[in-house]
Amino acid sequence: MITHVHGKLIEKTPTHVVVDVNGIGYKIKISLQTFASIDGEFCKLFTHLSVKEDSHTLFGFFEESERHLFRNLISVSGVGPSTAQIILSTYSPEEIINHITSADVAAVQSVKGIGAKTAQRIIIDLKDKLVKGMPNSDLLFDKIDNTIKEEALSALLALGFAKKGAESKIEKVLKSNPDISSVEELVKTALSQM
Repeated sequence: MITHVHGKLIEKTPTHVVVDVNGIGYKIKISLQTFASIDGEFCKLFTHLSVKEDSHTLFGFFEESERHLFRNLISVSGVGPSTAQIILSTYSPEEIINHITSADVAAVQSVKGIGAKTAQRIIIDLKDKLVKGMPNSDLLFDKIDNTIKEEALSALLALGFAKKGAESKIEKVLKSNPDISSVEELVKTALSQM
């Protein structure tokens, strides 16, 4: 619903910020990773809106990859948004991925509020989704400029390729060639591999 917020930083604490966007102040919960990354008078945060019966809470992330990991974490039964925020405040995204892919139950369980069963469930549910030593391919994919990805996808669709196949090919190309920074290079590389 709200994909990002960009505005003037009014208040900044280790757990939340208030961002003024055209006269409306948004209180956004953040992790310590995001807190450390925010600098300056203005900021842009990628957001996730958590809707419950009694509240609507906005969570903010400096990097799209952190939001993606947050969404993976809350997909696990027993892990709510607040717990996911604590996990992201305890470890860096790379450390979380490494603990999960190496099945380090003790490290995951050391996070405040996570017991042995929840730690095991996080590892079982997410281990196959994450690649050891590096962000999930989707996380890596999110770090590339979205405009480049969208334009490359549009180009491949215009050439008659199926959307699912084109998306998969772009993801594979970016995973094997993370230095690609232009639409032309991305499309050419994808075409050469189709």
